[in-house]
Amino acid sequence: MAGPVKRSVNIAGHSTSITLEPVFWDALVRAAGEESVPLNALVARIDAERVQDDDLPNLASAIRVWLFRRAVS
Repeated sequence: MAGPVKRSVNIAGHSTSITLEPVFWDALVRAAGEESVPLNALVARIDAERVQDDDLPNLASAIRVWLFRRAVS
């Protein structure tokens, strides 16, 4: 398995870096395509959901959890 990959995304007009394993990047890109939204928009939506959580996880963790929940639902 390949190691984590760092990529930059834009959220609310500012750039941020996210480090995910390639399998999660692939799943995130696929999810954005299936939902017909740009990758940045999907990450921004996940981030908006994340900041509403009482136990604020980091963004990479929130993305992994979002992808897992999507896969099992």
